[in-house]
Amino acid sequence: MSLLETVRHIAPYLERWLEYGRDYQRIPGVQVAVRVGDELAASFALGTANEDTGEALTTRHLFRIASHSKTFTATAVFQLIEAGKLRLDDTAGHWLPELQGSPAAPLTVRALLGHQSGINRDGADSDYWQQRHAFPDRQILLDFARAEAVFPQNQHFKYSNTGYGLLGLIVEAASGEGYGGYIQAHITGPLGLADLGAELPPEREAGLATGHGARLFGNDARRTLPSSDTRSLAAATGFYGTAEALTAYWARHALGRDGLISDASKRLMARRESEITKPTRRGYGLGLILDEIGGRGLVGHSGGFPGHITQSWLDPKTGLSVSVLTNTLGGPATEWAGNTDSE
Repeated sequence: MSLLETVRHIAPYLERWLEYGRDYQRIPGVQVAVRVGDELAASFALGTANEDTGEALTTRHLFRIASHSKTFTATAVFQLIEAGKLRLDDTAGHWLPELQGSPAAPLTVRALLGHQSGINRDGADSDYWQQRHAFPDRQILLDFARAEAVFPQNQHFKYSNTGYGLLGLIVEAASGEGYGGYIQAHITGPLGLADLGAELPPEREAGLATGHGARLFGNDARRTLPSSDTRSLAAATGFYGTAEALTAYWARHALGRDGLISDASKRLMARRESEITKPTRRGYGLGLILDEIGGRGLVGHSGGFPGHITQSWLDPKTGLSVSVLTNTLGGPATEWAGNTDSE
């Protein structure tokens, strides 16, 4: 039995297993897609898109996929490298003159991609994550970046949305295009993925699965949460999409597949730049989380946004890709995507 046939054979069991887990943990909704190469092997949605209204979740509902954005940004960087417009050793100060004279000026593109820059994670005031005020605009992002670094460059893994915000500005400077326009013209557009984008446009808000808050106590009702425009942090956390569209995107990151970047670039993205020890031990490459599940070496990314928790994995050798999207804080997308028996 081929891998595709195997996935299709077990898909009904997978759906029942996830419905049990969703009900047991009182998760509002979960959207799942599994693809082998370009072939969609399984796709389903369970539960509700909005607990207040009871609207059923479908496979067409959009999710805020948050830090999945970093993989798209890294892909854009490698496209520009292959086009001779950018280098991994280029500094932030070279492309963003506003940073000259600040600790951020000598940070390299490579260090920013691998979270080895030492720059702060979310800036001096990160209450935008609690939706208390707007996400930073370009000027505020640059102000965050000019602050003293937490660590010297290339000393420790230091996850940073600020750093990826800078990478988005570097993509704009090197390409001469706006970040969202670049993504549409060079990544999602050529792949025909209309349900993936760098920042959710207002006209598509109606198709978004509503985000839900966490439960402090077992019988608490979850509070529904509004969406947010991520502004200058779109390159770090702004993306939206569906599980089906995400797996179609990940399929092009499999070795031997064209449409995005070369195999040489894919291998470099998947080279271990950092060792992550908490909350679990895994690696980080250049825009990719690296892990091993069931003997498979996987690349992928997770995402955490107000009301949405998401996870995708790809086996770059076989082309097997999985995306699990949940519409609540505390959603076990990572556990379910890796099938680690979270129940």
